[in-house]
Amino acid sequence: MAKIFTNGLSRRSFLAGTAASLGVPALAQNVDGAGSIEIEQEITDSVRRNISSFRALDWQPYFSNLNNGAVLVDISSRALHFWNEAGQYKLYPSSVPLSEELTRRGRTKVVRKVEGPSWRPTPSMLKRNPDWPDFVGPGPDNPLGTHALYLSWTYYRIHGTHDTRKIGRRSSNGCIGLYNQHIAELFANTKVGTQVLLI
Repeated sequence: MAKIFTNGLSRRSFLAGTAASLGVPALAQNVDGAGSIEIEQEITDSVRRNISSFRALDWQPYFSNLNNGAVLVDISSRALHFWNEAGQYKLYPSSVPLSEELTRRGRTKVVRKVEGPSWRPTPSMLKRNPDWPDFVGPGPDNPLGTHALYLSWTYYRIHGTHDTRKIGRRSSNGCIGLYNQHIAELFANTKVGTQVLLI
């Protein structure tokens, strides 16, 4: 897509107009440009693109070492940062929890790795969504996608998703979701014991 520069067109009106033409939510900026507020829409067939803002992070303030590698999930920018023991770095776009109530922050670790995971909704999910099934086996209907990294926190996972519209959005019930090809790569590079930090 070509970049268009017009003196009479403000950044705000350009973003809003472009978003409207693409059928995606726009970013509304404060007048002084200091911050932005995202306007989320329901995930529907009309949503073609996701919004995500990446920011590079230096791992040193967050981890004292890279033993077993390290995962940092930045909820604000909807990104998962991974460093292996040698310090090699990868960045993945992610989905994050729908609300602050469902969001957990802090330190945890990978305690189990499952390829082809099955899924059971938590009691609180079933309370909010009584029509959901009690169990979904591995396959294209599974909300955990193709791979799952189970964390030491009960019910929390880093997992794939078959619904690619969720990536870059607030769309989960607490877990961190990745594209299936990205979770497969992360799965191969993490170990049981890999440290995880959600900020």
